[in-house]
Amino acid sequence: MTTIMLGSSSFLSCSLLIFGGLFVAALVTRIAYAITEKVAQAPVLDFFVSLFTWIPWVVGAYLLGWKGVAAAIIAQIVAIHAFCLIDRVIRGRRKGSPTLTDAQARLLGPIRNQFALLMTTPAVAAFALVRFVEVLTYPPVAWLAKLPRYKSSEWINLSRHKYDGLIGYDLLWCWYCDWMTGVWALGSEMLRNIESFWCPIQFRSPVKNRNTSTDFPDVKVWAPADGTMEDVVRAFEEHYDGKRQNSWWGHPDRNKTE
Repeated sequence: MTTIMLGSSSFLSCSLLIFGGLFVAALVTRIAYAITEKVAQAPVLDFFVSLFTWIPWVVGAYLLGWKGVAAAIIAQIVAIHAFCLIDRVIRGRRKGSPTLTDAQARLLGPIRNQFALLMTTPAVAAFALVRFVEVLTYPPVAWLAKLPRYKSSEWINLSRHKYDGLIGYDLLWCWYCDWMTGVWALGSEMLRNIESFWCPIQFRSPVKNRNTSTDFPDVKVWAPADGTMEDVVRAFEEHYDGKRQNSWWGHPDRNKTE
């Protein structure tokens, strides 16, 4: 019994500690944003996103192992709802003005809508990993293979806080989508260069070719799936001449030179 009580006490203490850390991180973020808007753009944004996503997991793991990770997740969930409710109270909303949360709650029901939103949060880990790859892996690959390089701030930034009427849950989840879509779009852009350069061969499945054509437009002009290596080399040499960066075949830089 004593062991269980001590374990519960440690878990609660860890949760409160991380929750306090999240609160302090929010204050630091607000102060930093008051000084410079660069907080809302990568690469500075990467640090502040980390404060609210994976860093609490690391702190929790260090303090209490897997129980600490669970404590961090609980603290984050509580912090999310606390922020949304407090922001809605402080900033309020004009009487009669609609909110996305209210509209979604009417369609799905408030509990179902909240659970659906929470079910998307584990994807944060995947997006954080994608961002690590963009920062640590793509630059050396781009240098070695002479692929295009990108300014992260043009892709990964936050701006929806300036949209009139976004408060509480609407604001938080739109921020999340704002960051998420930027990370994913930049990753897709990088993959277009890699795929078109190293493996410009269509898939044998017409369905797969159609499904991937949105993210990889070059699939339509890659070497045919029933072709030969001569077809692949011919397609490669038609699009890469060594005089410019080795971008995917529909990259904007090709419009300047073709």
